[in-house]
Amino acid sequence: MSELVALDAVSVHFPAGGGGWFGGPKRVLRAAERVTFSIERGETLALVGESGSGKSTLGNVVAGLQVPTEGTMRFHNRPMDKDTWKAARRAIQIVFQDPFGALDPRMPVSAIIAEPLLIQGSTSAAGRRERAADLIEQVGLPRDALNRYPHEFSGGQRQRIAIARALAPRPELIVADEPLSALDVSIQSQVLNLMKELQEQHGLSYLFISHDLAVVNHLVDRVAVLYLGRLVEIGGREDLFAHPSHPYTQALLNSVPRIGHKRARGQTIKGEMPSPLNPPPGCVFHPRCPKAADICRTEVPALLPTGRGGHDAACHFRE
Repeated sequence: MSELVALDAVSVHFPAGGGGWFGGPKRVLRAAERVTFSIERGETLALVGESGSGKSTLGNVVAGLQVPTEGTMRFHNRPMDKDTWKAARRAIQIVFQDPFGALDPRMPVSAIIAEPLLIQGSTSAAGRRERAADLIEQVGLPRDALNRYPHEFSGGQRQRIAIARALAPRPELIVADEPLSALDVSIQSQVLNLMKELQEQHGLSYLFISHDLAVVNHLVDRVAVLYLGRLVEIGGREDLFAHPSHPYTQALLNSVPRIGHKRARGQTIKGEMPSPLNPPPGCVFHPRCPKAADICRTEVPALLPTGRGGHDAACHFRE
């Protein structure tokens, strides 16, 4: 495999008030802090972590919806300049969490699926209709669905339509931002299987954003674990699930219900995630970490190899 997209030391900060008439320091919300990872051709990389960990922010950076405050992004090993972005906007598409909110209720399904092609001016009206008809069948819906409107479909069917729209410009990468979380469990597995089938048919790469590690275990090749905007662990799915190195990853995996397994004592996550407006010094996980020592409160741990190929962790006591 070869590199498709890469982020290098990407930070995303948002101004959050302060200063003003009465002075005082300006406040900054640090949604992502010096995050580095790559996505290979044909690969599925998962971004996992609790709500507020920065997953969607980084997904928006990859999709071109958010400009990094610091750091760089590459596409096909080229820095993102004007010409590179022009190609990337076709090659990188996004599927959002809420399939109803993502679809214009005033448009028929045929127009919704063809909309990216119309915006890009890449084909004729007849070509757009043909492409929409082909895609609606690929996602498991009948052709007569093209003449109907989003409110006439179930949540799972609407997500299939959103996937068809993302496929319309023949992308290389799809950013899937919690695409299953709004669906019933029985429907989740169907959409998950559809995504796997489409990946094989089209040679797609996925950036799969999720808080559900059980779902991630059935789809992805590698897992990147985020906590309070920082990448704390990354590695191949099988190795990371079998040998989690960072205490946060260990706690996340321990929270996944498994038949016949009891939760390991001391490995549940205690307390609340601190505010990204005021992240803790040193390791940002140390206020909730059962292994925290003095060094964790003062020094930011580097993301370093664990000794197992391609598996890195940012912990002073990584295993």
